[in-house]
Amino acid sequence: MKFDLQYTASGSEARAGVVTTDHGVIHTPIFMPVGTAATVKGIYHRDLEEDAQAEIILANTYHLYLRPGREVLEMAGGVHRFSNWKLPLLTDSGGFQVFSLAKRRKLNEEGCQFASHIDGSKHLFTPENVIDTQRIIGADIMMAFDECPPGDAPFDYASKSLDLTHRWLDRCFNQYGKSAQKYGHYQSLFPIVQGCAYPKLREKSAEFVQQFNADGYAIGGLAVGEPAPVMYEMIEVVNAVLPKDKPRYLMGVGTPINILEAIDRGVDMFDCVMPTRNGRNGMLFTSEGTINIKNLKWRDDFSPIDPNGTSFVDRTYTKAYLRHLNVCGEMLAAQISSLHNIAFYVWLVKEARRRILDNTFAQWKPMMIEKLSRKL
Repeated sequence: MKFDLQYTASGSEARAGVVTTDHGVIHTPIFMPVGTAATVKGIYHRDLEEDAQAEIILANTYHLYLRPGREVLEMAGGVHRFSNWKLPLLTDSGGFQVFSLAKRRKLNEEGCQFASHIDGSKHLFTPENVIDTQRIIGADIMMAFDECPPGDAPFDYASKSLDLTHRWLDRCFNQYGKSAQKYGHYQSLFPIVQGCAYPKLREKSAEFVQQFNADGYAIGGLAVGEPAPVMYEMIEVVNAVLPKDKPRYLMGVGTPINILEAIDRGVDMFDCVMPTRNGRNGMLFTSEGTINIKNLKWRDDFSPIDPNGTSFVDRTYTKAYLRHLNVCGEMLAAQISSLHNIAFYVWLVKEARRRILDNTFAQWKPMMIEKLSRKL
């Protein structure tokens, strides 16, 4: 994998770059739609690529390990062939699922024993078998196995958790070095910087991960309950330490405003379930603010969902029609809303990239945040 940093905006840490993988080129800043089980809910790959213009999607190791399982994935030749997704793919290691399954898991030095949310069966994730599973999935970018502690974890817990994550990271890279690339394409491994909301722990982690000279670095354990200003502070702390010539991936974040603030602080890559999850519940993100499409006010509004939008959805459907689909409980409502929101997120980071390259980002960002803060 190769990363070319093209430009850094004046008066900002916002960066524009290009990530080159064996499955294609990624222009940063980039938003990655979440395809947890090798599918972005309700969206055809064709529409992700052609309409939303997604350049990379994310899948999840925990979910794919449980279903369809490693054997099926290996027989298929990896997730690219299994799902017929031809562009780059990133996998989360399952560390966040370990966090979210707090009542169904036990952590120790070896790894994490957990009960499946599907049938209660017992499983063990270790740094080694998580790397092996991601090799089998065939991700272009793999994540190291970590513990993601709660955002309000006490310092002592956060410090012990970080030390465990660092010991696991050593084992991840050891297994990564011993295991072979699969399916004829290169697979990167990103370490994850943890440390909760404690600057000293974040600095310690950002310094520790650099010894592996990885292709890129992830920032985890944010947007898990801490206030937004604290999240922004931790991003600044980490990015002041991480190398500038490698991509930085902020995991699981967030709202459009969160993304613009993180871009301003030097983050390159993002993913979040918010576009699809909120879309399925009738919340739409637009260039003029957010819309609850179920509200009565849209019943006879025959204007496009986003008058400034360029996607197929915005060229085709009106607010009134989409409200009608929601009121009737039609499946198409969730599909249209999800595709619209993904297309908007991708448009937002592409517009940020354009503004960085023409050096107007510092002027554009506050204007855009003011619009994004509106409830229409």
